[in-house]
Amino acid sequence: MTVGTRTRRVTRVTGAASAALRPTLESPRRPARVLAAFPLAVYLEVRSETEPHVIAVVTGEGSRLPNAVVLGEPLAGISPGDEGWAGDGTVGVGALEIGIRRWWDPAPPLGAADPARLPAALAVLDEIGARSPRRPGLDPAGAPALLARGCLAGSLVDGVTAAEGLIGLGPGLTPSGDDMLSGLLVTLRHLGRAADAPGAVWLADWLAAAVTYDARTRTTPISATLLHCAAHGQAGPEVMGVLRGVTGLQPLRPAVHRLLRLGHTSGADMLLGIRIGLSAVLSERERS
Repeated sequence: MTVGTRTRRVTRVTGAASAALRPTLESPRRPARVLAAFPLAVYLEVRSETEPHVIAVVTGEGSRLPNAVVLGEPLAGISPGDEGWAGDGTVGVGALEIGIRRWWDPAPPLGAADPARLPAALAVLDEIGARSPRRPGLDPAGAPALLARGCLAGSLVDGVTAAEGLIGLGPGLTPSGDDMLSGLLVTLRHLGRAADAPGAVWLADWLAAAVTYDARTRTTPISATLLHCAAHGQAGPEVMGVLRGVTGLQPLRPAVHRLLRLGHTSGADMLLGIRIGLSAVLSERERS
């Protein structure tokens, strides 16, 4: 519905918001500004000290990030620098006012996983990753290999040291190092619980604390928010689809290919993080 006012015409619509945004959207209204605007997504930075402080407003065709408000309406006439707000159950940007009518879960539990399925799933991830033309933005034999070795050994010192070196590494709104860390954190937490590998969850807790401690100062605002979401096990449906495939809840290969289509390198970077996380879960189970 479009409502006329003395100064502007406001279009009021409804949307579905990630439950990760509840603290922000159910708080009193705060000012915000547009960081980036694309045909399928607008990124709105809320002036708040709490996380998540960036909200992704996306259409139904856009990627449903774990910090997203999803609309059935097109996005148009919004530019970087435009003013907005968030709170009191609404999000406003430009002449668009979005009332939140329902919530969706960005961290749905996997349930119990059969550990016998995991080695075969890892082989599938390795095979598709090796054959895909979609390559990670970072050389897997470089900084990611240091992180993989630390996670495989269950070494907190090595894992944290390597993870801290990856924050903000690479170009783009979500640098490759951050995307890889997001895939890793979500995998360690969800698969660690599903496969009864508490050491993997313990490692996820410590890595999450390390990478979110000063993320705002070390990477982009959008990527810092996504790291905070990943620290709580929150991810988009493409990542959760791969984890569901790993545990046999849905076909694995189609889920991996859907993930790889994300961004220029984001999907491949997150898949690399998932592979490292799954390997670490398997290693933890062997030690226990």
